[in-house]
Amino acid sequence: MRHSCAMALLPYTLIEPSGAMSPLVVDSPHSGRIYPVDFAYTCPLHILRQAEDAFVDEAVTGAANAGATILMAEFPRSMIDVNRAENDIDPNALDGVWPEPLNPDELTRAGFGLVRRMCRSGIAIYRTNLTVAEVLRRLDIYYRPYHQCLRSLVKARLKKFGACILLDVHSMPDRVENNSVREDFVLGDLDGASCDPALTRQAQKILRDMGYRVALNFPYKGREIVQRYGLTGHGANALQVEINRKLYLDEIKIEKHKGMEKLREDMTAFFEAMMNFINAANGKLAAE
Repeated sequence: MRHSCAMALLPYTLIEPSGAMSPLVVDSPHSGRIYPVDFAYTCPLHILRQAEDAFVDEAVTGAANAGATILMAEFPRSMIDVNRAENDIDPNALDGVWPEPLNPDELTRAGFGLVRRMCRSGIAIYRTNLTVAEVLRRLDIYYRPYHQCLRSLVKARLKKFGACILLDVHSMPDRVENNSVREDFVLGDLDGASCDPALTRQAQKILRDMGYRVALNFPYKGREIVQRYGLTGHGANALQVEINRKLYLDEIKIEKHKGMEKLREDMTAFFEAMMNFINAANGKLAAE
């Protein structure tokens, strides 16, 4: 059953398990495509939308068959990115002084932090800097409710099963700057810090057995979400899953192509295979 958070701007949508709950939680933090009027961007929308992990939310709906609850952001990541820390802000993006110390990384200083300044094409998103009050408002309305919900889903699994496996699903461009082609999937567990290596290896095996090319931790290791919720050693594990957009998307038009149906079927099978592996572990994951 799918239902939205009961707030005026609906920051997220939940799909509950279709049957019995399992230790799985699946989230799609970057597929939001509702652009509020008060976003106030000035760049062309079709360029801004290149930041979306477009339609990943549709690709993962079958996780409910595996007993997972699915959390999907409705707001665009270009407005505020829940996969960045709250202090991951470029001070040059602000009209004013942030009330606490900031910790921007190199990518953030290039315009791609908690609140983006730039589109992927190099076009500025706004004509002027954002006020501190506006960024704080976005944190309160979108960012913090999303994380509060995700935290509650993880805690519920830990309480019921003693273990939780969060699969944090994204999409990636097919080609990189040197025009080389990426793998079909990239799994990121912060080099083993956010997920039991046995789970990561099993996820890789399942996808490879389906015929996909799968890389580990390169070029994506995972960010804020898997770092925050992947408490390996306490029963919680978090694995980032990057899907190559060529499998289901026309990246220029941002339109699904016929590959979406196969991807959705394969992702459903992937979630069910992961659930079977977790059940076969007989509580080992909870104990480690």
